[in-house]
Amino acid sequence: MKSSIIKEKTFAFAVKIVRLVQRLQSEKKEFVMSRQLLKCGTSIGANDREAEFAQSKVDFISKLSIALKEANETEFFLELLHTTDYIEKEVFKELYGECSEIKAMLVSSIRTAKYSLQKKVH
Repeated sequence: MKSSIIKEKTFAFAVKIVRLVQRLQSEKKEFVMSRQLLKCGTSIGANDREAEFAQSKVDFISKLSIALKEANETEFFLELLHTTDYIEKEVFKELYGECSEIKAMLVSSIRTAKYSLQKKVH
């Protein structure tokens, strides 16, 4: 259940990131930071999808950990674009909040997976 919620949220978030990047590139002519945002912002969901068919619990944890790193990088570029006046406060707050929520869900899933892995070993 939790995985499908993350799947839905990361996909919806990726769509918003794509739309924001399209706007940044067409209206603001900003290509460097927006490309980085596109890469990391869509990679969160891609790595979550990879985790779905992980070869092992360790692989699952690894894929979700990469998604978490990408989410953290996404927050950085959102902050940078906001601070340099490329994105408005409202857009920033919405996307940053969603990204933070996704990060919290990923952390929770990683902890749960690590706990179940440790239980298996002992």
